[in-house]
Amino acid sequence: MTSTDSLALSAAATSNGRDLLTTGTFGVINPATGEVFAQAPSVTPDQLDDVFDAAQNAYLSWRIDDEYRRDALRRAADVIESRTAELAPILTFEQGKPLADSTLEFNLAATWLRYYADLDVPRQIIRDDAQGFEEVVRRPLGVVSAITPWNVPIALAMWKIAPALRAGNTIVVKPSPYTPLATLALANILRGTFPDGVLNVVTGPDPLGEAMVSHPIPRKVSFTGSTSVGRKVALGAADDLKRVTLELGGNDPAIILGDVDVDAIAPSLFRSAFANNGQICLAVKRVYAHESIQPRLVEALSEIARSVKVDEGTVDGAVLGPINNKPQYERVKDLVADAVSNGARATAGGKPIDRDGYFHQPTILDQVHDGMRIVDEEQFGPALPIISFRDEADAIVRANRSEYGLTASVWSGDADHAAQLAPQIEAGQVSINMHGGGVRPHLPFGGHKHSGVGVENGPWGLHGFTELQVIAGPSRQ
Repeated sequence: MTSTDSLALSAAATSNGRDLLTTGTFGVINPATGEVFAQAPSVTPDQLDDVFDAAQNAYLSWRIDDEYRRDALRRAADVIESRTAELAPILTFEQGKPLADSTLEFNLAATWLRYYADLDVPRQIIRDDAQGFEEVVRRPLGVVSAITPWNVPIALAMWKIAPALRAGNTIVVKPSPYTPLATLALANILRGTFPDGVLNVVTGPDPLGEAMVSHPIPRKVSFTGSTSVGRKVALGAADDLKRVTLELGGNDPAIILGDVDVDAIAPSLFRSAFANNGQICLAVKRVYAHESIQPRLVEALSEIARSVKVDEGTVDGAVLGPINNKPQYERVKDLVADAVSNGARATAGGKPIDRDGYFHQPTILDQVHDGMRIVDEEQFGPALPIISFRDEADAIVRANRSEYGLTASVWSGDADHAAQLAPQIEAGQVSINMHGGGVRPHLPFGGHKHSGVGVENGPWGLHGFTELQVIAGPSRQ
């Protein structure tokens, strides 16, 4: 197990293949205790000039050799898998998730690297005849600014790193101040795998994020986080016409039809809502259950919630850890209390756990309705409202009555019927009898409405890190 002393000593920002010296640090809190357990380097905005200069210089040669880039991504995947045992505890200490989930996250990072290493980008020859030659090619943008969140910091960083580097860009990554250490450790073990300056990681509190967006060198900003911050990123990037990809919030509905086998779907539905303590952008945030099965579904989910072990992520058998940070902990407490004060019934959980850290009981809420904050807002935590409906068409209208449109799901004993309803839901992804089933490296992931701009993953995600160029000229025959 990694000690807190070694974490503090190893935390250094990485630029141009070496430590970036900083004069200040900031404390990183272990959410299982609520106490600072390590220090991370506090990079100042004025230091970004040297970081982005290094990335720009590295770009000039990195963009040239596609096969070399593919091999480097494969080597990086091998390195991550060989070091996961030492990396995963770092993520657990700073994020709170169980050690098995942290291990999975690093394994997913390796999966994404290999997917993009193996992804073929075919030449698009539009014309090649006696009269002329025309080809559409994709060129890298240059340097990319990537700003990543605290909930799934490694996997979501790799959603940006892998396609950006595969396309020929270089990248500067800024993780959340709540979870900087695992990303710093990742960059540290990958030194030498990529040429100096290709992958850089900087950490620090605001205004570092704003400076990452406004700096003149990067030509793209890829951001994952809240919709409110995403708006600021879009405005900041617009000043010099940077390209943006914004993966933002969601208030993702699951519509449960009356013909389901409640006992069969309850475990999967629970995991879809409470994995990572509900701190996933695509987690089920609200359930619309047909009135004929809603009471049974409430009880089935409540039984699971009452049985789940909540503890520090390093404790054997822990399924859920703490909420990551105090502001989010307070928000979940407030939303649950607001719901109960307005007539909701907590059939499981309903309050914080009386111990150090940011632990909250897994909470199922009955007797809720649209208009309650817990239904209308994204809670991003271990609390799930279950709303009754009578008419399927009405359920779809209510599910769509949101500014968000990230993911959704329809659950039915008749999968064909569910598939007929799915296209009526306003979301970037709709799953049948599962939730988030389309989160795969080869499929596009992005939101409708206020849930984002652009997509990540698959060839579409790679294309987001490129610009089109037409090569036209005389016949080559």
